Amino acid sequence: MFETSPVSRRQFVQTAAAAAVASPFLRGSANAAEDVKYKLKGRLFKTLKIGMVGVKGSLTDKFAAAKAAGFQGIELNAPTFDVEEAKKAIADTGLPVDGTVCSSHWQVRHTDPDAKVRANALETLRAAIRTTHAVGGHTALLVVGRGSDGTEKECWERSIENIAQAIPVAAELGVVIAIENVWNQFLYDHDGDHTQTADKFVKYVDELNSPWVGMQFDIGNHWKYGSMGDWIRALGKRVVKLDVKGFSRAENKFKNIGEGDIDFVDVRKALLEINFTGWCAAEVGGGGPDRLTEISANMDREFALT
Repeated sequence: MFETSPVSRRQFVQTAAAAAVASPFLRGSANAAEDVKYKLKGRLFKTLKIGMVGVKGSLTDKFAAAKAAGFQGIELNAPTFDVEEAKKAIADTGLPVDGTVCSSHWQVRHTDPDAKVRANALETLRAAIRTTHAVGGHTALLVVGRGSDGTEKECWERSIENIAQAIPVAAELGVVIAIENVWNQFLYDHDGDHTQTADKFVKYVDELNSPWVGMQFDIGNHWKYGSMGDWIRALGKRVVKLDVKGFSRAENKFKNIGEGDIDFVDVRKALLEINFTGWCAAEVGGGGPDRLTEISANMDREFALT
């Protein structure tokens, strides 16, 4: 397992500044060729959600377990974590908090028809950005709302207006608002087939018109609805970070990383095409040290990190 030294926030969040793609691509035997092409070693860095670490003890104990399993960072739930406790865990283990996940974005939504709820969502997002910055993180993952809160036009306009008001603090502190594509019935057809595109996500991010807003693109979440390689190509520089899980179209269910039928070779190819360098967060069922090591190894395999 390789280790990386700390890098700047700008280096991870601005894909335009990523290192040039190595060429030519490595080639293996007939059986192994697809496994060794489009390697992301040195370009993609492994993190995971704090809730996946099923280890008893202090936050330091949890950070240590994640690091021992091969992860290079960890995401906390913001703004609810204890900043001083997190700083201690970072100092004790050397494992950085690369970013956070807004803890209440499903319940307190930027798409809610009630203006008071949206105001609460805005303050929560601002607080998440501040606490993320306080521990050295550079992304705050955000689910913008639910399509069931109104028409697409209503949800679009409400959330754009609300999230835009958080951009000044994001810019001031250097924390990217990282929008995740999820099954929230917004910006895609929830009852549609697998031929959908990322066009609405592209337009949505572009309307916010800020380098401090991008996508934490979840590779597993929308494989049911389209080609993840093509979505990555369409999103391009808007992808500032990744989430990963497995998914099976055949079984219509989420799976472990590498299980199911996601075309990870094309995903890797697409990430190189958009010149992506940055963090990828595992988002699967966690557990103790053995399970965390398994997840880390799965990421190594599917992203060709070794």
